[in-house]
Amino acid sequence: MAPNKKNGVPDRWTDYTSLGKRIPGTRFIAFKVPLKQSFRRHLSESDVFGPFDLVRLLEKERQQLGLIIDLTFTTRYYRAEDLPDTLYYMKIFTAGHEVPNDATILSFKKAVRHFLRDNASNDKLIGVHCTHGLNRTGYLICRYLIDVDGMMPQKAINLFNESRGHSIERQNYLQDLTTGPKRSNNGMDEPDQEPVRGLANLALNEAPSHQREQNNYNQRSYERHRDNREDFFPFHQRNSMPRFGPPEHQSFRPPPFTHPPPERRSYYPNQSLSGFHCSPSNQYPPPFPSYRFGEPYHHPYLPAPEPTRPPGSHRKHRHRYRKDKTHR
Repeated sequence: MAPNKKNGVPDRWTDYTSLGKRIPGTRFIAFKVPLKQSFRRHLSESDVFGPFDLVRLLEKERQQLGLIIDLTFTTRYYRAEDLPDTLYYMKIFTAGHEVPNDATILSFKKAVRHFLRDNASNDKLIGVHCTHGLNRTGYLICRYLIDVDGMMPQKAINLFNESRGHSIERQNYLQDLTTGPKRSNNGMDEPDQEPVRGLANLALNEAPSHQREQNNYNQRSYERHRDNREDFFPFHQRNSMPRFGPPEHQSFRPPPFTHPPPERRSYYPNQSLSGFHCSPSNQYPPPFPSYRFGEPYHHPYLPAPEPTRPPGSHRKHRHRYRKDKTHR
């Protein structure tokens, strides 16, 4: 599936290999930006490359990644929450298409020097990536090899191109590496930021406080929705039977009164099979016969109610004026 700006996949991201080889004599390995889970639906199965795919590919090469240095100028591709807890992550915002400034170069040197000092007893790798893992990544890795390790510029460029599987494309990067001045290494031993540990596989009690609060909220929401799961189904899809229990008791409303025997039904022509039926034993009055239909009803065993109006005609005149009077 071809990437486009609508689905968020970087332009020409699928044109480059996902992972390069370890640069000989160093701890560096370059790769393109791994994409988080939400990008998978926009990619074919062969083009999917995420943080856990990165770890799996390195395990096949019997390599272990210790630190990821992210040089992209955005945070939408993935975050520390999407990385395994075996990795450490550092973000260095680096603008594309232009040579990184001295502050960015020094921050990269500090991150590499700090990791190498803390991991001198192991052979963990430093993974560096930008969007395609080529131009910004190649420039900063070669700049470190030239300024810190004292490697010749052309040798560093060739070493990176062979290991990555693609060549650096930006001519301004190549020109600065070959003919530009070396950058200062003063203050390289003092890191300006600490790497962040991945949070994808952390236990609840090991995660940072803000992550623990989010996990607790998610757990409470899950339990509340699990207990009231019928609230999330349409009315025609609800199941009254619990998941692991007997069906609920179904109560049926009995008829309010029993039907009279068949011999009683012929006495009153206005009586129906589903109508209001009573018997003299329960002191309910029988229904009216048909010839009394529409008359005001009162209980036959009780005195008739007293009239609430005085006797006399209470009908109002249909017209306001008499027939013999004319409207004036």
